[in-house]
Amino acid sequence: MARLILLDRDGVLNVDSPDFVRSADEWLPIPGALPAVAALNRAGLLVGVCTNQSGVGRGLFSEATLTDIHRRMRTELDAAGGHLDDLRYCPHDPDAGCDCRKPAPGMLRAAMAALDVSPDETIFVGDAIRDVEAAHAAGCRAALVRTGKGAQVEPLARGMGVSWIGDDLAAFVEWILRERSSCR
Repeated sequence: MARLILLDRDGVLNVDSPDFVRSADEWLPIPGALPAVAALNRAGLLVGVCTNQSGVGRGLFSEATLTDIHRRMRTELDAAGGHLDDLRYCPHDPDAGCDCRKPAPGMLRAAMAALDVSPDETIFVGDAIRDVEAAHAAGCRAALVRTGKGAQVEPLARGMGVSWIGDDLAAFVEWILRERSSCR
């Protein structure tokens, strides 16, 4: 049974941008996403974020700006009654060859280790194939939302054995809470 829900950020929690979310003012939550996180918290699930942020490595914005973006995200999440138990990001350029940039599993494994949760108790929710690949590489279940890039990659994700595919994070939360109540 799931104890930890890890989330990609852009396209899952907030509106994605092809030009990167470069400031706190540009961070716009997807309708229903923040209350969905609060519902996970109320159900006793741990929630974390694992996000690639290569805009830092590319010099498009600084780590200080990324901290401001995440401060706004946490503030808005708090106002919706929710919180994050863990937040990780990869600031590296795509060519850096690091283990933390998805589809590599480094961030997911680090979050699971920090929260003392096993891969079989973890679901990673993303909107891109690299999210599905990272989940599989880390040994946890993958879920795909159609927000962000998810609708475009859905056919490929279906062929990769994704545990759940649906419209958005709110729909995922409805599903996982139903799944948990049926296991009791």
